[in-house]
Amino acid sequence: MSQPIDDKESAILDAVSRFLEREVKPHVRELEANDVWPAEIVEKMKAMGLFGCIIREEYGGLGLSASTYAKLIERITEIWMSLAGIINSHLIMASLVQRAGTEEQRSRWLPKFASGELRGGLALTEPDCGTDLQAIRTAARRDGGDYIVNGTKTWISNGIYGHVVALLVKTDTKVSPAHKGMSCFICLKGSGFSHSRKLEKLGYKGIDSAELVFDNYRVSAQDLVGGVEGKGMQQVMGGLELGRINVAARGVGIARAALNESVAYAQVRKTFGKPICEHQAIQLKLADMATRVEASRLLVEQAAAAFDRGERCDMEAGMAKLFASEAALENAIEAMRIHGAYGYSKEFNIERYYRDAPLMCIGEGTNEMQRIIIAKQLVARNRI
Repeated sequence: MSQPIDDKESAILDAVSRFLEREVKPHVRELEANDVWPAEIVEKMKAMGLFGCIIREEYGGLGLSASTYAKLIERITEIWMSLAGIINSHLIMASLVQRAGTEEQRSRWLPKFASGELRGGLALTEPDCGTDLQAIRTAARRDGGDYIVNGTKTWISNGIYGHVVALLVKTDTKVSPAHKGMSCFICLKGSGFSHSRKLEKLGYKGIDSAELVFDNYRVSAQDLVGGVEGKGMQQVMGGLELGRINVAARGVGIARAALNESVAYAQVRKTFGKPICEHQAIQLKLADMATRVEASRLLVEQAAAAFDRGERCDMEAGMAKLFASEAALENAIEAMRIHGAYGYSKEFNIERYYRDAPLMCIGEGTNEMQRIIIAKQLVARNRI
């Protein structure tokens, strides 16, 4: 059963649905084909308060629950997944500050994050490491009241058009295990902090993925999240729980979009004198696609509900992310098969789903890593 939502959150979801139909859907194909940053759409998203979705109202946000946020992301993704990514990376950063920052940091940063005045993301991945975050090389050295940062980050969403990042670094490069020497800073773009290039992608167009370079970049000690060194890994892992719920919700959105278009197409496309939805081979595909959508949605709801209760939910978020992303990929492939040559054509949306879906199996931790997280948590929660 779906989690109930109140009138306020229902009104927000309805407003977003109308916005997507009116302001986004007519322009997606052109923006996506030309890989254009959707500047006008982003400004309208700012006006709607979407960059403050899960930021508490006391800091100027909408204060939505993770359960409602997941529903919102699913709806956005059905129309254009890239918009969900622009919001997700920003809100992981905001969530990290909201959960782990000092009160001074929350008061200083969150209102600007909520309004969209400052937008950004999470800077973790490096050219030589992604899943193994303890292997990062970007380091911050204390220098009076500041830290001096040197290193390179890559595949950073919102890296070009964003203004600020939550940056994971090593403040102690010798301690073992390595995570005890890792810290997180909120870093505004400035001298010594730049993007070196835009990274071209198979899909996920429109959103900028960039390489960031920190060359003797100076950041104030006041921007050390939580005010204490050595807590960066735990802070980032907490933020990634929300990120994985977002990716899982995106998986549901792609899987549902592929299903909906396949159900519609199967009723108008005819072979051997009847609609293909009357052929058993197509019926089997549609049944499996629909089942994957609903199972994915329920896993996302379970993970989001645990997050809202303040519980540790890395296993639940991992399950949702694993299953929903694989469902998106399978449904995209099946939709292409149902559409035949038209599924391979840029005249239909199916080829976009086919290009976007694989990212869900990689982003916010590979699905191979999700399986390991799930297994470890199963054992930890069921000690004999």
